Amino acid sequence: MANTVSSNAYPVSVSLKQWATIVTLSTLTLGLTACGNQKQQSTVTNSDGSVTTIDNKDVQLLNVSYDISRDFYKDYNPLFVKHYKAQHPGSNISISQSHGGSSKQALSVANGLQADVVTMNQGSDIELLQKKGLVANDWNKAFTNNAVPFTSTTVFLVREGNPKQIKDWSDLAKPGVEIVIANPKASGSGRYSFLGAYGYGLHQFNNDEAKTQDFMKQLLGNVKVYENGGRAATTTFMQRNIGDVLITFENEANLSATKFGKGQVQIVYPSYTIQSETPVAVVKAVTDKKGTTEAATEYLNYLWSDEAQQLAADLYMRPTNPKILAANTDKLPAIETFRTNDVFGTWDEVMTKYFKEGGVFDQLAQTKTQ
Repeated sequence: MANTVSSNAYPVSVSLKQWATIVTLSTLTLGLTACGNQKQQSTVTNSDGSVTTIDNKDVQLLNVSYDISRDFYKDYNPLFVKHYKAQHPGSNISISQSHGGSSKQALSVANGLQADVVTMNQGSDIELLQKKGLVANDWNKAFTNNAVPFTSTTVFLVREGNPKQIKDWSDLAKPGVEIVIANPKASGSGRYSFLGAYGYGLHQFNNDEAKTQDFMKQLLGNVKVYENGGRAATTTFMQRNIGDVLITFENEANLSATKFGKGQVQIVYPSYTIQSETPVAVVKAVTDKKGTTEAATEYLNYLWSDEAQQLAADLYMRPTNPKILAANTDKLPAIETFRTNDVFGTWDEVMTKYFKEGGVFDQLAQTKTQ
């Protein structure tokens, strides 16, 4: 005999006083539903005649993330929903996404956007939320690998055939090369691009700041467009056909070369480039009020599952699981990289020295950013 589900219904005939009570309870229920976290109970009659009560819970999460991550999370979310339902029978979960320049996204959360989780591309964006009291002080210890599930790196995307013969960072400083880049003042992608070039200069010129800054002035003087975010920069390069080279994340370059502009562009790996990290955190100031802290934590934890790590590799992001990374060297070749914090100090120091108003970037840039 199959299990059957029954629920209590309101009586057909009620007094005015009873009806007022029902309306009040219904209004309260709708209010709880609007919060995305209503608990309901159903009774299940089993084949042996016993009755089981099940708590049904509808959970809604908002993931506020950086621009270029949209393709990964579009595919990751259905995987997690399937996993969550298997772990929590009778529950439903839905995830909404918000994407844009990473620093603008962080500011939106700081200014009240009700994110359950933030999945950014640099630690400073989450540190901003930590200072605002929105995420825990030990957020980077809440998950494996300092809360970084996968990484990327900065590469070049050039026109098919590489007509300008761009092979390394030094070629970007040559006369006649037009560069498209995300704005380092607003975008993590742009910030990593700037720091990648600067780190290459320090490496090339034996930490000579003067020679490095001369190199950076020439390179930044070739920037044709500073875009608001990484995906906007891709659109300018690919669809508007502006520039000879796009400086971007490895995963974005690969998606462009294999999907958006197959046969029109190709990837160039610099000899020495920057590793970009993608830290994640639960926005506990929001989730504790909504009652979604447990679900939000599970959502981020699952990023370290084999399934999610392989998905990252399939979309040209570098898994932090060494076995899965090693199994995908055909897509993700070994390269020499450096970490931002190893070369430039803490993110607070980086942001203050290079990207504040009047900082090193402003001093070196030849073109006014928007």
